[in-house]
Amino acid sequence: MAEEEVVSDQAFCIAGLGNPGRKYEATPHNLGFRVVDELARRHSVHIGKEEGGALTGSGRILDKKVVLIKSLSFMNNSGVSISAVLRLHNLTNRNLIVVYDELALPMSAVRIRLNGSAAGHNGVKSLIAALKTEVFTRVRVGIHPGVEIEAVEYVLAPFPRGMKDEVEETVSYTADAVEAILAEGAQKAMTKFNRRARGSGEEE
Repeated sequence: MAEEEVVSDQAFCIAGLGNPGRKYEATPHNLGFRVVDELARRHSVHIGKEEGGALTGSGRILDKKVVLIKSLSFMNNSGVSISAVLRLHNLTNRNLIVVYDELALPMSAVRIRLNGSAAGHNGVKSLIAALKTEVFTRVRVGIHPGVEIEAVEYVLAPFPRGMKDEVEETVSYTADAVEAILAEGAQKAMTKFNRRARGSGEEE
């Protein structure tokens, strides 16, 4: 199936995938939450309203209406709450941008895609099941450290302190990529922001 641009004249829902609670705040699995928090900080959007099983905040980013979403369900069930928020705001999968960690990509790599399978990511699997479609914009953020790991332990443990600068740069870069999707569309954002890793300057 050919990739299709996801566009909207109405609004965008920008959902970060992650797990709720302080225990998980600094973990690789919560990079999606951190990117949404960064967008909220930049554009003075308060994420504090509970609706549809998620925390949401409404505002504008680059003159586009947005709803920022952080599911209160755990990762494996996040699709239920995100799809509920879409319905509450009379939006569809074509208005959705999802940001999430990707263990199959090296740390700090970024990939924008317009559709595709879950590729083993349980949060995306939940979302596809809830939306009954694979068509929605994804911003995948690489988290693999480049050494042998035990996957479950790694994604649910805090990043090592020595990775703080790299993680912060990755969050900022990914937020830039989401802003580019809103400003120019996903296809153009791909050419500017898809990268293999921090500092590589290589596009896919």
